[in-house]
Amino acid sequence: MKFYSTNKKSPAVDLEEAIMNGLAPDGGLYMPEAIPKLTNDFFNRASSLSFQDIAFEVGKNFFMPVIPENVLRIMVQESFNFDVPIVKLDKHLHVLELFHGPTCAFKDFAARFMARLFGFFAERAQKEITILVATSGDTGSAVAHGFLNVIGVKVIILYPSGKVSPLQEKQLTGMGENITALEIQGTFDDCQKLAKQAFLDRELRQKINLASANSINVARLLPQSFYYVYLCAQLNDKKLPIVVSVPSGNFGNLTAGVIAKKMGSPIAKFVAATNSNDVVPKYLRTGNFRPIPSVSTISNAMDVGNPSNFARMLDLYANDVEKMRTDIFGISFSDVATRGAILDVFQKYRYIMDPHGAVAYLGLQDFLNKSKGYSGIFLETAHPAKFFEEVENVIKESVSMPDRLKSYLEREKRAFLLKNEFSELKNFLLQ
Repeated sequence: MKFYSTNKKSPAVDLEEAIMNGLAPDGGLYMPEAIPKLTNDFFNRASSLSFQDIAFEVGKNFFMPVIPENVLRIMVQESFNFDVPIVKLDKHLHVLELFHGPTCAFKDFAARFMARLFGFFAERAQKEITILVATSGDTGSAVAHGFLNVIGVKVIILYPSGKVSPLQEKQLTGMGENITALEIQGTFDDCQKLAKQAFLDRELRQKINLASANSINVARLLPQSFYYVYLCAQLNDKKLPIVVSVPSGNFGNLTAGVIAKKMGSPIAKFVAATNSNDVVPKYLRTGNFRPIPSVSTISNAMDVGNPSNFARMLDLYANDVEKMRTDIFGISFSDVATRGAILDVFQKYRYIMDPHGAVAYLGLQDFLNKSKGYSGIFLETAHPAKFFEEVENVIKESVSMPDRLKSYLEREKRAFLLKNEFSELKNFLLQ
């Protein structure tokens, strides 16, 4: 399979080049030239397949033959060796819990799979690869854990100073070994902009084998499509059309869902649920996309004012807002509403949501109140213990913390503080 740039000004490339480049030379994002269709037979038997089996069946359409079949199966088994449960809150309300990986966030799905891809390419090429990644919180910790001690790969993580939770900061700065954290005096959008500048800098690309682990990289995006196919196979009530609410920041997660739908997954509608950083819901209302400086919220991983993956969304819908509206309903919520949802769901179901899942829940409820006859599911993308200070303050009860999270609290923060200037980042990378 070949991959093309969303800017349409660079030649199509193969899988390895698309993954290693991250960004296309023209600044666009890579997309598969064709989205394969899953057969009716696949969906007829999907309910009896494990998550790993579904991931392999879907993944081989994108990653073979560049990745040999036996190698791909091992990658899948090693990457997704944790549960992916669907929790039923009431008859037509479900939660897909994506936080059962090692860092308790949905980013584990893509980060662990990517780590094995890059390890495969590094070993085959016999050269060191430098992963450069910007994070608003969970991406950094998932990448740090997933790539820890991967031979032939070192990782540089950019994160916004003072704008990630204390636990997230410990997760992404406390790994050591081949993982380096850079604390940037700015926002996530600033970190993302610096990373993009690095990938387009000719001198850096000549001297360093740079690659991206952000959702600008198509290898981050594609593994996320696996759990959308899985939820369709597992959702109990198959008599009603499915609506999926996605907590959205950089919009890689929702884009992966759209790809799964175009592969044949029976998802009738998506809800793009955002916090106050609402440029995409505004686009869906007005037809105008206007990036804005991001603002800080309690759902910090979604604090993105210029989402990179919006370019892919436009590409998937041929720049037609009416076509996008057919599949996607957009809505945003304040921190006050988010806190209210956390408390309401806890009191009604004794279920504890994190702030990101709470935004998705609010989006789903708003849609279901306006549109009857759907079976709804929202994505819980992080364990509530990752935001225990905020959640405990709302529900007035303690949040149980998994042992794998507790271990991070004892780690020492190790990060280099850099100004929000590309020259500083470039000098650091060259040194």
